[in-house]
Amino acid sequence: MLPTRSTLRARAPLRVSFAGGGTDVPPFPEREGGAVLSATISRYAYSTLRPRADGLVTVQSLDFGESVDFAVGSPVEFDGRLDLPKAAIRHLLEFPHAFAATGFDLFLHTNAPPGSGLGSSSAVMVSVIALVGAHLGVDLTPHEIAELAVRLEREDLAIPGGLQDQYAAAFGGFNFIEFGADDVVVYPLRIREATVHELEHNMLLAFTGKTRVSDHIIEDQVSRYEHGQADATAGLRAQKEIAHAMKQALLRGDVPAFGSLLGQAWAQKRKMSDRISTPLIDEAVEVALRNGALGAKVTGAGGGGHMIFVCEFERKHVVAEKLLELDMTVSESSFTQQGVTTWRVETA
Repeated sequence: MLPTRSTLRARAPLRVSFAGGGTDVPPFPEREGGAVLSATISRYAYSTLRPRADGLVTVQSLDFGESVDFAVGSPVEFDGRLDLPKAAIRHLLEFPHAFAATGFDLFLHTNAPPGSGLGSSSAVMVSVIALVGAHLGVDLTPHEIAELAVRLEREDLAIPGGLQDQYAAAFGGFNFIEFGADDVVVYPLRIREATVHELEHNMLLAFTGKTRVSDHIIEDQVSRYEHGQADATAGLRAQKEIAHAMKQALLRGDVPAFGSLLGQAWAQKRKMSDRISTPLIDEAVEVALRNGALGAKVTGAGGGGHMIFVCEFERKHVVAEKLLELDMTVSESSFTQQGVTTWRVETA
């Protein structure tokens, strides 16, 4: 059987993390077990693959105006230029029973930049693995895609970070994810449709205007935990408990309780590192709570990126206006139940 010559596309959803972030960052999962509650939203990392016959692989990021190329079978240099897709491609080209590749063009585009707090970098990795795997005839389950993305990012490329984003992008939907020393278990949550609509109805997503790529927040958090810093350890342990409580609130359909717990999750997250919050983030939380928000927190490691606000609906527009006055970009979002998806575009 020969590989297809038609164009392939893929998309992997971005996510918002409600509670438990940080408990998925080693060594906490190995020592105490982590737990995260998250949901994917209708923003995506997109990729397109077009076969070529000259044995050359090209990768182009439409967002950053950057491209790289290398010959099939030649060594791949990891130099900070599109290393995530290069690592995925190299691994899949060497995968047992994969089709022999004759080369291809890969185009990447994402709805949010790295460091946005929406898991965009890992969504790119998941999208590329699913797409290149499909092109090469490598049949991977969502769990295998996520597991490979984690290994390539955290081990092969030694990029510091957690484990939740890859699984969220691969599986999609509302998930409660537990992280142990040797395994990751994903529990898809069957949230009532009315609860999902109500949460969308009451939630705001706001971009602070700053990403956190170079802030070393994760490294600082890990260092504090490994050195037994009391606040950091207590904050991480509380994150797990709140993730469990928020899961129950969602299953009950209690959106007000969910919003209040979101605020508690933020209070505990701030304890994990003094780099997690900023004056702008603190002001945004204070202003939002004063004007009708039930709870608010950053959606990623902190230091910038996106924030989520769960509001009393009648006051949601007021919260949005106050955030705009802080020069934040405010939007509404819908949730998606679908994880990474590939499809074929037949050409004449």
